[in-house]
Amino acid sequence: MARAYGCAAQPATRVWLDCYYGAAQPVRAALGMPPASAAQVRLSEVPPLPGQPADIALRDAAMTEASRCAGLSEGRLWLDCFYAASNPVRAALALPLLGAAPVLAAKAPQQAVAPQRPQRVKSFLPELFGQTVIEAQANMVSYSFDAHSKFTITLGNGQTWRQVEGDSRVANWQGSANRYLVTITNGALGSHNLTVKGAPGMFKVRRIS
Repeated sequence: MARAYGCAAQPATRVWLDCYYGAAQPVRAALGMPPASAAQVRLSEVPPLPGQPADIALRDAAMTEASRCAGLSEGRLWLDCFYAASNPVRAALALPLLGAAPVLAAKAPQQAVAPQRPQRVKSFLPELFGQTVIEAQANMVSYSFDAHSKFTITLGNGQTWRQVEGDSRVANWQGSANRYLVTITNGALGSHNLTVKGAPGMFKVRRIS
């Protein structure tokens, strides 16, 4: 799922779809299945192409459905569920729809899917319509980069945040940490977005302390 989140900035919807499928490669490998195409896997591992993403609402609908697959403990069932979640995008691209994972249909009465649906949609409204909530705002105390250029920062409020592995963006901060004012807001599906005043880019992060 971290790889799938990293596909969000791909501008073309068909490229996003290929990136989404490439993101499933770790699960395919764990199941001993043939790998996804090399082109798809590469899309899920490299920075996105420049441009404004299209069909954001459809992509979010697919990611919402994919998040429902998390409760499936068996890897192959999760993979079928993950692929079927892409159907809103496939329909927009006039591609054949994939069959829904049988386990979802079997469990629907027990999970009371209909009452939960408003909650899933609501989780995307802040990002779709700009109704974001500031969860932290403070100057940096320190920042560092690992061997893969992923950053870890400590804020003046004592919190420590790290860039998620699936985020391909690279921060270009230089100089004293305390000159950077950080704002962290809520994102889709419980994720967090980090921006720095006066610096380009938005990064996906998770709190580690």
